[in-house]
Amino acid sequence: MALQSNLLMIVTLVIFFFLSFIAAHPGEHHDTIQVYKDMQKRGLEALNQKKELESCSGSEEAKARAVRAGERRAATVARLRKERGLEDVPMLHRRNMLHERTLAQFKSFEQISHDRTQTLKYNASTPHSTLFAANASCILTPDNADGPYYVLGEHIRTDVREGQPGVPMHLEMQFLDTTTCKGAQPLVVDIWSCNATGAYSGVSAAGEGGLDTTFLRGVQQTDVDGVVNFDTIFPGHYQGRATHEHIITHSGATILPNGTFQGGHVSHLSQLFFAPALLNAVEATAPYNTNKIPKTTNDADGFTGYAANAAYDPFPNYVMLGSKLSDGLFMWIELGIKPSNDVTSYASNAAFLQADGGHNNPNFNQYNVITPPSTHG
Repeated sequence: MALQSNLLMIVTLVIFFFLSFIAAHPGEHHDTIQVYKDMQKRGLEALNQKKELESCSGSEEAKARAVRAGERRAATVARLRKERGLEDVPMLHRRNMLHERTLAQFKSFEQISHDRTQTLKYNASTPHSTLFAANASCILTPDNADGPYYVLGEHIRTDVREGQPGVPMHLEMQFLDTTTCKGAQPLVVDIWSCNATGAYSGVSAAGEGGLDTTFLRGVQQTDVDGVVNFDTIFPGHYQGRATHEHIITHSGATILPNGTFQGGHVSHLSQLFFAPALLNAVEATAPYNTNKIPKTTNDADGFTGYAANAAYDPFPNYVMLGSKLSDGLFMWIELGIKPSNDVTSYASNAAFLQADGGHNNPNFNQYNVITPPSTHG
């Protein structure tokens, strides 16, 4: 009963911000009561999934996977630093990451420093288990609305930057199947975000990038450990929303020879958020500081209170690759999902990409997915 009471409290807080969220995405249509019923249901499901995942966290397989994860992340940071000529540059530690919050769950998660940057030169003796650990009980709880800018049929690729200016961000996500305690695979993972000044690619809405743009969008299939990697940039912000990165996972999808995918069902959709001190530091740099749209804090965002329930810490861990933000960030997070979950009805796509370019979905509706013709022809 206490858990249900807490979730209801969070839902109540979120309702306060709901109107501002709708204003941020003109054209969205929500059955408000149904949304919050579903939010409560998904939150309770997430708590159960968290227990399932925690029950096997001490298994030999889980321990071995954690060792591999630490070694993998350490190797990725070493590679990224070498590529940027940062091998002799200290990894600057930022200690001012703790900020008082007003939403109860966000307050608890933001009191955990997700900054794992060390004040030492990276070398082979860096303690991988300390520096690159992650919270394996982190459960993705669908936000039940993915916003109006989802594009179906994006390219399978690791690097989604396409020359977009901003703070480089290498994002590693490891998905764990809560029913088997193994890496979730095969799983197709979709990500997208706005650019440094708040514009999305792939959609025709006023002020966005247009149907034939694809920047900061991409798809990867998980490996045997449930891992995907993307090279992107730290997202910017736009009216009414806190800075965030969108995630959708597709279970049962088929990879096509032309570099895209089809079929399957959406087993998860959600968003990652970022620590306020990091946000403020990034927003002070160019070109983020040219964005005149007022910033929305995590607390005032319409979805954060739901996203940060007792089972889901939506803040990735990160290290600065050098002594300044322009050197780039390495971010990582472990996320538990249940592949059999089907939340396809919440993943309505505003547009779809084919071989001849992008197309509007004429039947786009936030609650009814209209599947376009087979992607990319």
